[in-house]
Amino acid sequence: MTMVDNAAGSNAAESFAPHDLSGRQLGDYRVLRRLGRGAMAEVYLAEQISLGRQVALKVLHPQLSIDETYIKRFQLEARAAAALVHANIVQIYEVGCLDEIHYIAQEYVPGQNLQQMLVRHGPPETKLALIIIRQVAAALAKAASQSIVHRDIKPENIMLASSGEVKVADFGLARVTGTGTTVNLTQVGVTMGTPLYMSPEQVEGGKLDPRSDIYSLGVTCFHMLAGSPPFQGDTPLSVAVQHLHKLPPRLEDARPDLPPALCRIVHRMMNKEPSGRYATARELLVDLRSVDSHADSDGWTELLDEETSAKLAEITSSVGDATARLAVVMKDSDQPRFTWKFWAKWAAALIVAGILGTLAGRLLRTPSLLAGAAAGASGYKKMATADLQYVFALQVDTLEAWRSIEEHYPNNKQYVDTARQQIALIYLHGDEFNKALELFEQFSQPEQSKEFQAFGLAGQVVVHTLTGHYDDATHAYYQLRPLRNHLRDRRMRNEVLSAVRLLESKQKALKKQTAQEWEEWENERFGPASG
Repeated sequence: MTMVDNAAGSNAAESFAPHDLSGRQLGDYRVLRRLGRGAMAEVYLAEQISLGRQVALKVLHPQLSIDETYIKRFQLEARAAAALVHANIVQIYEVGCLDEIHYIAQEYVPGQNLQQMLVRHGPPETKLALIIIRQVAAALAKAASQSIVHRDIKPENIMLASSGEVKVADFGLARVTGTGTTVNLTQVGVTMGTPLYMSPEQVEGGKLDPRSDIYSLGVTCFHMLAGSPPFQGDTPLSVAVQHLHKLPPRLEDARPDLPPALCRIVHRMMNKEPSGRYATARELLVDLRSVDSHADSDGWTELLDEETSAKLAEITSSVGDATARLAVVMKDSDQPRFTWKFWAKWAAALIVAGILGTLAGRLLRTPSLLAGAAAGASGYKKMATADLQYVFALQVDTLEAWRSIEEHYPNNKQYVDTARQQIALIYLHGDEFNKALELFEQFSQPEQSKEFQAFGLAGQVVVHTLTGHYDDATHAYYQLRPLRNHLRDRRMRNEVLSAVRLLESKQKALKKQTAQEWEEWENERFGPASG
């Protein structure tokens, strides 16, 4: 949420009762249901009747529609975002006002945002994180080419479509820099940005340029990779002060499995001084590309079809300083290893103005990944690659979605095992303990990796404890102890810690374990319950 001067609008707000537009029709839009509410506007899912498509309808709060400054800011958002035509930016379709209701119709992105993904699944693997970072950076490069600063980059504004696309949303704080027209937003009583992710110059109310967005992206990346933001506090002010004066924790300490180069990139983005950060998102993308090339030997190869390569060469040859580096790869892997080779995406924006940028965007638009696909027994269609099937299941997060991985890509052992982990958790949380236990026992077999063995043993501890089989739970617990550092699933760590506390009390009551033995466990525990 953005920080808002409550006194500035509280009196006006009291004059208007909350209202829900669901079921109403605004011109060409039939409002279906409310999706969310922010400081300035409510967002609804709506159907555009003339085109038969779903859109997200952002409606300015009625208490703000009487203030000309807010209306100008609302319209500025639409103009700024509408000028950005890019695959990684939520598109604006129309701006309108009917019955004194100011609205923006924009692209509806089915899926979830990055914050929701982190809450549900914890920090992603390196390859998925790189996919997200690259696409957000490409969006920022496009915005910078139009002299636009987003000003509110945060996990909630990074949309993860079920198709695998990443889109930056909510240019509500966007501002045109340089000679562009803008509104003096500081008079509106709004501290621009969200405290957890604000750049130091943003905290101080200073002049902003695209390097401020790079800082916010760096903080967002830290949160995504470490599981929590670098700075936290009881009040927005305490967090803001830390952005000014406190160095962030070392990302390597939270995630020793990350490539050191990626950690250096994130910390450079979070430099207190703008001059110490990446000057442009293009520069950031170059360094990200080097991380990609060293991440594994068979991923992220640049492959362009001949026609697209030729057209891009023609475009770039007319502009000496334009960069047209693309990350491509839509490569189906049937080999049983965990890889994040992904379909064609921007690795850097084509930083040219006007028609060059628009033409490049048209050239690189990928066809529907589900074109011509038929639904299988799971009810879900086969995606173009195993990677996409996994991302899709991650978004939908249902039993059938996870089963679709084994159905469509049965030879990809790592993806299948990862899907079975999620299925086991669904069974566990649905109190289907026998089904969950069967999967947990499969994971604990010696031929499995230590990470999977730890997951399986932890699951057995939880199931046996919940079903009252305390001796079996204790046996699994002692098998787990040597592998506890390999238990990386945050949710399972929390589950097993809660189970062990219950198991401890039960075994103490039955006098089957000494207090000293349980104290050893507590001294060696592998992390707090919050993960």
